[in-house]
Amino acid sequence: MANTLTLDTSLLRPGMRVAVALSGGADSVALLLVLHERAAELGLVLSAAHLHHGLRGGEADADRQFCHDLCAGLGIPLHTSRVDTAAEAAKAGEGIEEAARRLRYAWFRELAADAHLDATLTAHTLDDQAETVLAKFLRGAWTEGLSGIHPTFDEGRILRPLLNTTRAEIEAFLRDRNQPWQEDSTNRQTYFTRNRIRHELLPELEKWNPRVRAHLANMATLARDEEAAWDAEVSRLAPQLILPGKPVRGGGRSATGGLAMDTTRLATLNPALQRRLLRHAAAQLGCSPDFTATESMRRLALTGHAGQKLELAGGLRVERSHRELRLAAGGSAAPQAAPVATSYTITVPGQLKAATYHCQITIEATGPQAGGTGQLPPATLRPWKAGDRVKLRYSAAPKKIKEVLERLHVSGKERAAWPLLEWQGRIVWMRGVEVEPDPQLCIRVSDLDTSGGN
Repeated sequence: MANTLTLDTSLLRPGMRVAVALSGGADSVALLLVLHERAAELGLVLSAAHLHHGLRGGEADADRQFCHDLCAGLGIPLHTSRVDTAAEAAKAGEGIEEAARRLRYAWFRELAADAHLDATLTAHTLDDQAETVLAKFLRGAWTEGLSGIHPTFDEGRILRPLLNTTRAEIEAFLRDRNQPWQEDSTNRQTYFTRNRIRHELLPELEKWNPRVRAHLANMATLARDEEAAWDAEVSRLAPQLILPGKPVRGGGRSATGGLAMDTTRLATLNPALQRRLLRHAAAQLGCSPDFTATESMRRLALTGHAGQKLELAGGLRVERSHRELRLAAGGSAAPQAAPVATSYTITVPGQLKAATYHCQITIEATGPQAGGTGQLPPATLRPWKAGDRVKLRYSAAPKKIKEVLERLHVSGKERAAWPLLEWQGRIVWMRGVEVEPDPQLCIRVSDLDTSGGN
């Protein structure tokens, strides 16, 4: 057997009880096989874990049976469970992918306790790393985001020993052993952001540089090590610069009132440290300012004058005093008035002229029902309301519409009546942003001429 796989054995130690997260796909099958071949050498007590997500019907059932048969043939214990991902996603107001990941890692934690496991091993590869780094770059991630997939996660309970192995090496390893694997049909569906990166964007980038995947994976390693060094420096400086509350007459500081930073001391630091300390302070208040918000805070600290204020996404409030930049979160903003704009029902497929929103919307069916005579459930064009979340095209998780509108700098009456299109409980269009498309619909929106004609 000429082909073998490069395992990061620094993550493993003799005597560990580990379970391979086994989906039935090539990556996890290869990880199970290489660990089975080397379990005695590495001193591991090996098992596998398969979670049925309640999605993909018979295909998922076949994956579970495949994992059962594979483990039975190898003599490896298999832990299994099943969850209703769709129901959990609806209850939590999140996307299917996000819910599936959350449920998966929650089960891994439960399994570790029940089966006395030291760690669960996932089969993330160099290709997964490259896709993750590129996706986060496209979303405007900071350097901590560009660190991508970490070799260890969840305080060492999750280990990823294949991050230096490519998907091509994995498939060659399996072919050498005549070992089949399962293919998840959803991996080819390009309305998922990761799949579009995998099947469209990365192949295009490889025309410019065939080693782009390796370079992206190297960037993750560099970013991860850089972040560790910066974190140590921020941890050293933060107690000196970030102070609780406000100064009080007679000395000392109040126990309430958010956090503050000495602007004179902040100004002596380099911009990289200034940004990191500002974001560190915001994080202590439960906020995560983006680049634009961080730069706004930095300008206020360095060049602002006493009394200037900022209201930022996530309820973060910033105020400049004579000597300090003060940060607080939540609470002060007046409640938003309920929108009074009209709601419209649109047949699917169908077309609507919505004078209230000055637009015309055309909806076509593109899924299995396309070309048929039956109607799909109708869609609703309406103003946004508190609690609405939208999945943007290049976003990993749904965003609160309130925060999206803040980033768009939408305010006043326009903000209260900002329109969106809801279909089957999901927002499939929103003015001003690119929403992750629904594979069953094609939505076209054009301006409506309200000057006199229809």
